[in-house]
Amino acid sequence: MPFPQLIIRGQRIVLPDSTAPASIHIHTGIITKISSFDDVNSNCEIVEAGDASIVMPGLVDTHVHINEPGRTDWEGFATATRAAAAGGVTTLVDMPLNSVPPTTSVEGLKAKVEAARGQCYVDVGFWGGVIPGNTHEIAALIEAGVVGFKCFLIHSGVDEFPNVTEQDLRMAMPELTSLGAVLIVHAEMPAPIKRAAVPACHCPAGGTLDDGNFYPSAYKTFLESRPRAAENEAVKLMIKLGREFGARIHIVHLSSADALSMLREARANGVSITVETCPHYLVFAAEEISDGATEFKCCPPIRERENREQLWQALGEGTIDMVVSDHSPCPPDMKLRDSGDFLKAWGGISSLQLRLPATWTDAQQRGHSIGDLARWLCQAPGVLVGLAGRKGAIRIGGDADIVIWNPQKEFLVEPDMLHHRHKLTPYAGRTLSGVVEKTFLRGQKIYDAGELATEPRGLLLQVNAE
Repeated sequence: MPFPQLIIRGQRIVLPDSTAPASIHIHTGIITKISSFDDVNSNCEIVEAGDASIVMPGLVDTHVHINEPGRTDWEGFATATRAAAAGGVTTLVDMPLNSVPPTTSVEGLKAKVEAARGQCYVDVGFWGGVIPGNTHEIAALIEAGVVGFKCFLIHSGVDEFPNVTEQDLRMAMPELTSLGAVLIVHAEMPAPIKRAAVPACHCPAGGTLDDGNFYPSAYKTFLESRPRAAENEAVKLMIKLGREFGARIHIVHLSSADALSMLREARANGVSITVETCPHYLVFAAEEISDGATEFKCCPPIRERENREQLWQALGEGTIDMVVSDHSPCPPDMKLRDSGDFLKAWGGISSLQLRLPATWTDAQQRGHSIGDLARWLCQAPGVLVGLAGRKGAIRIGGDADIVIWNPQKEFLVEPDMLHHRHKLTPYAGRTLSGVVEKTFLRGQKIYDAGELATEPRGLLLQVNAE
């Protein structure tokens, strides 16, 4: 066994099947041994986590919009991956849209890789995209190294990434299935949203719907414009197609609890479908969102308290597999905070750095464990993108990606502490539990008590588009 170059030890090490005292032996960035707490060699560097802190796998975030190239003024690889490191995230996977060009062809992937090269503070993988007419690109994108494919069933918000119809999916599904590629789906159908369209009058902020008018600054106006039926019908369609083609389907950012019964039944009947939700659907509730507070706008929307509690129940029972950020930033002026117009503001939540404490704060209040948290934030996302042997768990032979954090320590979210390019976030002013103390990427310290590594050390994962 190679001599360790680094040992990280603590009383609360989160292993795949337990949380226990242990020592993690690391050589050339790989975990070579996991042994008892006292099994250390004084000839190598030893990092002591202490009694109060948790030693957990580095987080894996498979839903991040980095937007570079083309919209780097929204976010970029350097700023996003610095925020990730500060939040205990050691692996993220970039979404195929909001960049120009989108990652819907090998040429688009090459542009993305070239933009990312030399800028990443954590390891980065890439999703490809399925849009109308690009079925012929799917095999080439897999060969070039994407981890899977994303599609929208409704307008994506940017014209260069058009949504697909059922007919488009029927053309793409045989190719996806034959390659064993996962299809991740923004599951909202346009018809229920068109039926729910409300006439907006430009009345002063602070109005309600009680007087018969529809105020664009009222959160209730936006919520009613994106009904649960849009998600429910989309999930129903994807279950049908998944069953018919035997494809691997993953529902992104589930918001509607009404779809859970369908998902439970489909999984019980052998349909290969997994589900994610996001911290904002688990932390916030529609009843608490002030009119004009467009930093809370996302699609699908944050729904009511009773809906939120059903999502927590589904997460605990395993119907929802994971919690990812869906970090989707934009320049603050696109949020239209001055007018508070929910119908025109950009929809997206900035939260990449806060996923761990945001989820843990509310999870512990509902009796969930640190082991649950590691499964939702680390293990399950790693499995989704085919990195289970390397990322998402502290195991021999895996990358030494590790976060040390204090679950009891609280902090107030202040925009200046965030490393995202833009600081506008609905978490500002909120007290959260769980302070990230140190982050290690393949055994190298990339974050320590507020200080980030001076040089980017992240790798571009599974990329052959040279």
